[in-house]
Amino acid sequence: MKYVVLVGDGMGDYPVDALGGKTPLQAAMAPTIAKIAGLGETRLVQTVPEGMPPGSDVANLALLGYDAAKNYTGRAPIEAAGAEIPMTPSDVAFRCNLVTVLDGIMDDYSAGHITTEEGRALVASVQERLGREGLTFHPGVQYRHLLVWDGGPAECACMPPHEIADKPAEEHLPAGGRQDEIRELMELSKEVFADHPVNRKRIAEGKKPATQIWLWGQGNAMQLESYKTLYGLGGGVISAVDLLKGIAKLAGLEAPDVEGATGFLDTNYQGKVDAALEILEREDFVFIHIEAPDECGHMGDAQKKTFAIEEFDAKVCAPVLQWLEDRGEAYTLLLCTDHRTPVALKGHTAEPVPMAVLTGPVGENDAQAAFDEEMNGGAVQCMACEWIQEILTASSDR
Repeated sequence: MKYVVLVGDGMGDYPVDALGGKTPLQAAMAPTIAKIAGLGETRLVQTVPEGMPPGSDVANLALLGYDAAKNYTGRAPIEAAGAEIPMTPSDVAFRCNLVTVLDGIMDDYSAGHITTEEGRALVASVQERLGREGLTFHPGVQYRHLLVWDGGPAECACMPPHEIADKPAEEHLPAGGRQDEIRELMELSKEVFADHPVNRKRIAEGKKPATQIWLWGQGNAMQLESYKTLYGLGGGVISAVDLLKGIAKLAGLEAPDVEGATGFLDTNYQGKVDAALEILEREDFVFIHIEAPDECGHMGDAQKKTFAIEEFDAKVCAPVLQWLEDRGEAYTLLLCTDHRTPVALKGHTAEPVPMAVLTGPVGENDAQAAFDEEMNGGAVQCMACEWIQEILTASSDR
């Protein structure tokens, strides 16, 4: 039995006027998604435990069969694991976004989807100017970077920048114990970036500059029970972002780097599929994560989000399903999204999201069904982690 999980990050949404009152999932031309829903079992599931933030960290833990309420310490330590950055028990990791704040407003949580090369040059300058023993800035991908701070303020309330799009940054600064230390680093970064060559070049090209760093998602190192122990499965996670790679490594799963995987619409879809199928040739489990729908939701662009879903359908769902069918052997295919990222809000919500489970092979059958936020009456039917645990536990029971 092969187990495959296909995740379109942030695909859930609300009806959008520009899409004729449909959600992007409803508006997208996604025949393979409709086929999986038509031939499988569908449910609306809750991915975020009550009282927890609706982040991709918490929600993707659920989609891997973990209860975040029992395991979660923060987003940044997961990403540190993904980037293979060692942490001591006293270390606190912070996510370090490169952002654009204009006239006091959070204009862009990604600094205009700055390139990885540009982002790393900016972070190198931050490390040179602000880093010190016990406080180290680590470069990542695009706008996503990390700070590891020995004895850092883990309890301070820090708002994710993607949740405050178009809002006054001053009203959402870190608050609580030792807030001034975090705020000072963020403020000093403005001086580092003010006349940086990367920003001068971006402005000359009509692109958004990175005006400062934004610190959030902090926590101490996290531990997870391995997939081998829990489910008797080996395999891997295919993703462009360190968050998912971190969860994978904590779970004892592979997390290969895919050349050209960007986490946006220009990602290397074929490379990600190839990496997933290479793992499935020798292991039993793979989790393919596509970030682009979420990014387009944060941009507030319904058309791009719809296109991102269509790309996910055509370039990931279709070839993976075809490969599984061509083998002619037993498989379980899970299709899901981690949370909603409504274009109207440009942020995440914790409402239920659709999930489909297909057991194959199904042969020449083209049944179609809805896969959206309103299926099955629009009411939550179960916790995602519990349904996935039920499915994967069947593997360890054999």
